[in-house]
Amino acid sequence: MAIVNAQLTTTQLDIVTVPASTRYAITNILVCNNDATDDASFDLHFIPSGDPLDNAVTRVINGLTLPAGETFTFDSEKIVLGAGDKVAFVASPDAGGGNTDLSATVSYLEV
Repeated sequence: MAIVNAQLTTTQLDIVTVPASTRYAITNILVCNNDATDDASFDLHFIPSGDPLDNAVTRVINGLTLPAGETFTFDSEKIVLGAGDKVAFVASPDAGGGNTDLSATVSYLEV
């Protein structure tokens, strides 16, 4: 099993991109609001290889507000991604330099 951690940004952040000739099973996604006082929100996208981020097609979570200090868990569904597929986020508000107060952890297995 592997994990990837990242601070979410206000522009598209591809947190996982599946390498060529590989498949990943996404087992868990955690998003944490590290701010003690302010809410933040995020979109989650599963993007097929070669496709762009598209709010009408690739978005699976839309503007989910995460209260200050809270963590969201996406673990009831398993997602299998093929070569070139991506897990991407867009978040807000800007906490400075295009970064947000949200961090994400994605856990996956190669299948």
